[in-house]
Amino acid sequence: MDWKKTNIEIAEFDKQLERIDLKKQKLVAFRPIPSIILSSIKNTMHLEWIHHSNGIEGNTLTLQETRLVIEEGITIGGKSLREHFEAVNHQDAIDYVEKLAKPNYVLSESDILDVNALVLHKIEKEFAGRFRTGGVRISGANFIPPNAQKVYDLIAELIYWANNEAKEWHPLLKATIFHHRFVWIHPFFDGNGRTIRLIFNLLLMKDCFPPAIILKTDRKKYYEALNKANNGDYKKLFLLTIQAMERSLDIYLNSLEDTFADYQPISNIVEEPMVPYGQEYVSLLARQGKIDAYKEGKTWFTTEKAIKDYISTRERNRSF
Repeated sequence: MDWKKTNIEIAEFDKQLERIDLKKQKLVAFRPIPSIILSSIKNTMHLEWIHHSNGIEGNTLTLQETRLVIEEGITIGGKSLREHFEAVNHQDAIDYVEKLAKPNYVLSESDILDVNALVLHKIEKEFAGRFRTGGVRISGANFIPPNAQKVYDLIAELIYWANNEAKEWHPLLKATIFHHRFVWIHPFFDGNGRTIRLIFNLLLMKDCFPPAIILKTDRKKYYEALNKANNGDYKKLFLLTIQAMERSLDIYLNSLEDTFADYQPISNIVEEPMVPYGQEYVSLLARQGKIDAYKEGKTWFTTEKAIKDYISTRERNRSF
């Protein structure tokens, strides 16, 4: 099976990819997203990413327990030390790939090794960040990974393909093919799944997509899709990653459209005919926390509704 010829199937997903691209355009139109808002969404996505990616590999921390470990540093009774390290390590690895994810980023072998080293930090020190030097077998898989002596060349070929030969591919499909091929090579003794899901999302984020999170509840479908891809059938894997991306885009868009789409600089709001106050007064209300507002740099943002609610409350108080 020539994995580089998988583009034969791409036409079947044109409609789904068109819908995803339209949602991505909507998301890009919101940028720059205020840091306070972006931080809130990212925190939610990071916790899901950590919980589900580790969960696929057998980690039993719940989403809430993952949050307590990451945000509060709390030790969860009845959970192994390794499970705690897996959560913390994964957060560190996410932070690392987010720093790399720039539009001009070029994937490198050293970055892949660094991600694996972060994933296995304090867990498998002997193997962390090093390609395997021996054979491995994967429980439940329908293939045997290639000889360890071929790993370096196979990874180099895959990286070259992603950086050069697949430039015209849709980013999501390219990342999906990379994902599968990496799993097939299985370059590390441990941490392959978590590492590739991080690199998969690095490839997406460099193209301004949010991370696509394979859900823990889809674990069986995920492994079945990878097994089918081993035989040249990528349809289920494409569908799974497309669905994961659309879910992430919806999370971002719903957060922004429902809550923050009407926020504008105060200087713009006070020009509206229904706002009876000047910029200085509204800014004072914002600083005092009397209206719903947030600050980005030196600029305060609020909504016309927030000011109207303040006026309505003030008038009710005067009537008593």
